[in-house]
Amino acid sequence: QVQLVESGGGLVQAGGSLRLSCAASGMIFSPNAMGWYRQAPGKQRELVATITTGGITNYADSVKGRFAISRDNAKNTVNLQMNSLKPEDTAVYYCNLRGYGPYDYWGQGTQVTVSS
Repeated sequence: QVQLVESGGGLVQAGGSLRLSCAASGMIFSPNAMGWYRQAPGKQRELVATITTGGITNYADSVKGRFAISRDNAKNTVNLQMNSLKPEDTAVYYCNLRGYGPYDYWGQGTQVTVSS
């Protein structure tokens, strides 16, 4: 089993910044991809950004140039630096760890609220 613990959500004004962190523990297998997804009220969960153990990143078009994902493979942590936040970034952000087959784990989620 894998446990993912997120931190860093909160309330920020538009144009501000937040940093989300996620720490994974348990049976961690490599290679894998860690990342962030988000779900706004009434909407489906969507990709924000992912990063592989090899450092390959993938971003949603809506956050390119504003968000930056990074990871520490030795510590099994992933961070999401969010700059120039917009009200439409308001959502619950979920950490994800994914590998081959059914190896797919989610955190509990952390609320990010951006006020206009």
